[in-house]
Amino acid sequence: MTIAIHRVTRLELTVRPWRWAFAEKRRGEIDAYFAALRARTPALWNGRVLLGRNPAFERNCFRAEYFETDFANFLAWRDWGFPDEEVFNGFGMGALRCSDGLFVLGEMAASTANAGRIYFPSGTPDLADVREGALDIAGSILREVEEETGLDPSTYRSDPGWYCVVAGPSIAVIQLLDVCVPGEALRARITHTLAGQAAPELSAIHLVRGRADFSPAMPAFVTAFIDHMAAMAV
Repeated sequence: MTIAIHRVTRLELTVRPWRWAFAEKRRGEIDAYFAALRARTPALWNGRVLLGRNPAFERNCFRAEYFETDFANFLAWRDWGFPDEEVFNGFGMGALRCSDGLFVLGEMAASTANAGRIYFPSGTPDLADVREGALDIAGSILREVEEETGLDPSTYRSDPGWYCVVAGPSIAVIQLLDVCVPGEALRARITHTLAGQAAPELSAIHLVRGRADFSPAMPAFVTAFIDHMAAMAV
């Protein structure tokens, strides 16, 4: 898979209605598929989410159009090999980087749709992330970081720019979040927070500096970003 990384300072992500032919034509199959998934993972919830169309990178800006659909449609499209190439999964990620250069990644719990996968705090955008007709990626990242790790904005410094990692049908919009404590200390803090949650989204916290720490459970857009940051530091 070819991966491209675009450094941008502006996001223009509009949200507007759009009829997704894939979801309409395969409604019965999708419903049956999601029912089977829920039988195995009862915590799955078929809420409303946002997917993207027409991505474009112009100078220092990432533009795209987002539309509302349900989580079952998204999972079927993803798990069936992304049959509609007009659509992409564009989501925000908060790359927590500690004072010793270690990145903090979470391993998704068994109750989630991505069980066992290891990546930065993130989530599929939903209607709570829409502000005045636009997708608020910064707000989505803030929410996901706090929900997954317990960290609020007072604990990190947010980079004003974005790294858009394009990997096939996925575009990870990554924001650096610098934390002024070492990796082991932050891992201990987050682990303590997870122990107090009734149903944590994360089952473990991983510290990653570079390729020696990579795992097959890490998506290509995550490892590509970490490689990119390591190269910039040289």
